[in-house]
Amino acid sequence: MPPLPPPKALLFDIGGVVSPFQAILDYELAHAIPPGWVNFSIQRAAPTGAWQRLERGEAVLDATFFAAFKSELENPALWDEFWLQQSKLGKVHGAKPPTPSIAARDMFWEMMRVSRRPDPWMYPALKALRALGKFVMGALSNTIPFHEGVHAGDSTAIRDRFDVFISSAHVGLRKPDARIYELALSELDRESRRRGLGPVGMGDVLFLDDIGSNLKGARACGMRTLRVVLGETERAVRELEGLTGVRLVEERAKL
Repeated sequence: MPPLPPPKALLFDIGGVVSPFQAILDYELAHAIPPGWVNFSIQRAAPTGAWQRLERGEAVLDATFFAAFKSELENPALWDEFWLQQSKLGKVHGAKPPTPSIAARDMFWEMMRVSRRPDPWMYPALKALRALGKFVMGALSNTIPFHEGVHAGDSTAIRDRFDVFISSAHVGLRKPDARIYELALSELDRESRRRGLGPVGMGDVLFLDDIGSNLKGARACGMRTLRVVLGETERAVRELEGLTGVRLVEERAKL
């Protein structure tokens, strides 16, 4: 099979791709919680969990949200399920400990703080690709609707790197709902035609995300995908080089 041509549009997740999403793992390690528990409990609460409702703009950051979020993170039935799964995989051993107690509010705000910093590999690649002007650059992110002024002093540098920016909290849809990928395609196609670059179809879009279910949803719609693994963004950028035909990593001097 001949190689695919380079994509016409690049669609990036933000947290976990363009900026790191390390805070959950750091919290788990600091509190002796088996890695993966927090994300497991968040994902198992879908589609009506506190986190999902927040990302669709159906909830606000208040005491009610944090109480619901904490309750879901401390669900004993889910903890039993998670421990059994991890035991079968050989990742945990011995008797099951009590369900972890999670400081949901503190962990949440640390997640937000850490995720504001651009990734040292992916962000320079993003800037280089934008500067070329040959790709339509889009962002598709499950995001949080902050109160006015919460991040008023933050830089808009990341957002300004994109031609199209779709935030789940502002459109009322979140990944992996097929409708949000269709919306993204519509906006990317509109921008491409506006710039005289021609139409963009699903197969012309390369979508980068760190969550498997989001990538699966994009592939089901016909998009090409690239998974970005936590702590392995350099490898992802090198894969991106191969898919775009653009050199993005300057080799470091060998000692």
